[in-house]
Amino acid sequence: MHFLITSTQNPKIKSLLALEKPRERRKQQLFIVEGAKEVRMAMEVGYRIGNIFFCEEILDKKESGDLLRQDKLLIPVSKEVFDKIAIRESTGGILAVAEQKTHRLQDIKLSSNPLLLILEAVEKPGNLGAILRTADAAGVDAVITCDPQTDFYNPNVIRSSVGCVFTKQIASATSEETISWLKKNNIPIYCTYLKASKPYHQTDFTQPAAIVMGTESTGLSDLWIESSTANIIIPMQGKIDSMNVSNAAAVVVFEARRQRGFTHLA
Repeated sequence: MHFLITSTQNPKIKSLLALEKPRERRKQQLFIVEGAKEVRMAMEVGYRIGNIFFCEEILDKKESGDLLRQDKLLIPVSKEVFDKIAIRESTGGILAVAEQKTHRLQDIKLSSNPLLLILEAVEKPGNLGAILRTADAAGVDAVITCDPQTDFYNPNVIRSSVGCVFTKQIASATSEETISWLKKNNIPIYCTYLKASKPYHQTDFTQPAAIVMGTESTGLSDLWIESSTANIIIPMQGKIDSMNVSNAAAVVVFEARRQRGFTHLA
């Protein structure tokens, strides 16, 4: 185990704090995982873990027990330092640095009847994280981000997904690449769109389907609409004509799951 770090000017701490910036995450191909549960989830699916920083004063030893046996990776820090490096308010006193993976379309393993969720130009990390959590709950095959404005390894994505960024197949590509890949795999494209659309609950999702969501401000680009097999809409009963993208994704994806059957329920 390393010596206790008590200064935020320590080179290891300064390097860790730099990973809060997207550019630095891309450069180093590293990211931060907060919380024992999330660190464990990352390890279970093959992420390589580097240093594990912990604060003895606030550490949940029961939750973190197995991680504390990674003696060569452990770096104790003071509470002042941990408060500086932690983004979440509740992390159980532990976080780790992990190596990023590549997430390519060609690496996605499709089931015999795939259900995919596509997000174009997603901007807010909280929305992306919430959608990953929904995708996990609904048993979606994979989540694909096209021309994204945020990355899977943003700390707030990991936080809001409660680690579901590690439980689902994920990929990032351009819209053009994704449309080509979907057509190659004979997966129909269902775009959420306000015009010339059919209510989502009247759409057949029992066959292979890619559900495509755009941004709340601008919706989907013309490229997706032109490539759509069919457009779908969530009928609004109030005065506004749109929903938060994470809520809209949950509504449509769980309708698709309902049609396919909740196979894990007794």
